[in-house]
Amino acid sequence: MRLLIPFLLLSVGLIYKNHAQQAGPVNIIFDTDMGPDYDDVGALAVLHALADKGEANILATVASTRYEGVASVLDIINRYFNRPDIPIGVAGSYALNMRDWQHWSDSLRATYPHTIKANDEAFDAVRLYRTILAAQPDESVVVVTVGFLSNLASLLKSGPDEFSPLNGKDLIAKKVKHLVSMAGKFPEGMEFNIEEDAEAAVFAIENWPGTILYSGFEIGEKIKTGIPLVNDTSIQNSPIKDVYRIAIPMAEGDRDGRMSWDQTAVLVAVRGPEPYYELVKGQIMLQKNGYNRWNYQNGSHFHLKEKMPVNEVERLINELMMHQPSQ
Repeated sequence: MRLLIPFLLLSVGLIYKNHAQQAGPVNIIFDTDMGPDYDDVGALAVLHALADKGEANILATVASTRYEGVASVLDIINRYFNRPDIPIGVAGSYALNMRDWQHWSDSLRATYPHTIKANDEAFDAVRLYRTILAAQPDESVVVVTVGFLSNLASLLKSGPDEFSPLNGKDLIAKKVKHLVSMAGKFPEGMEFNIEEDAEAAVFAIENWPGTILYSGFEIGEKIKTGIPLVNDTSIQNSPIKDVYRIAIPMAEGDRDGRMSWDQTAVLVAVRGPEPYYELVKGQIMLQKNGYNRWNYQNGSHFHLKEKMPVNEVERLINELMMHQPSQ
């Protein structure tokens, strides 16, 4: 059995890599709890950097938390990267109202231009999902979630509307290639994105009609980013730099940089796991309180396993976070 494990990991990785490859940029819907943590900011910066490189096409940025101002923050970052027309959605009353305790979002809103001043000026998250998905070719969209699974649970429960005659689950099955989620802790444990809205997470994961890839807590925990960005004096008037400049000194645990869970999910969603990670196939098993265990039997789920040295992935993510907008 021990001899078979490396072969299994390699085979699964190759299968998923081939599944992830496509001609041209990867169509991405980015779903974030932009606020309770600030690695979401780094993750969106990484996504825009990859889009500037021609590797990603950002279809929408959607918030899974609904504190007032989250739509403005997404607008600010999209505009900074010269993509002001990316649709922005905000979760409804079903979602948590959680924000940044460092109040970097207030600083961004006071400093940088944005046309969305309040959340109700953005799209409803579920309607935006349905609008975007209905308009895309079949099996062409990668959804990447780096926050709560509240929007996905509500999308799964949605019924036919003017955008599509399909219910939410069938629409996802028809249009979504796979889901990449920063969620879970492997082989078992409690993780914030699942735990905080466990009911939605359990429903979304148990009812998702396709492949799910998890970047677990243990992956991003070791990757510390943001210090090179803060120390680079050539980067000025950057909302990404400002967030890390404000937030890093406010927590002793961030003195070497912020742990980078969300950036790994974006990296894998766009480029695939190779050469950064191997994949372990199986199925996530969730308790009602959000505690997860990994079932190694056959399933439609994968979780990341380290392959490239952590310091090399860390260097890559730092470089992508420091990318300056294309003119």
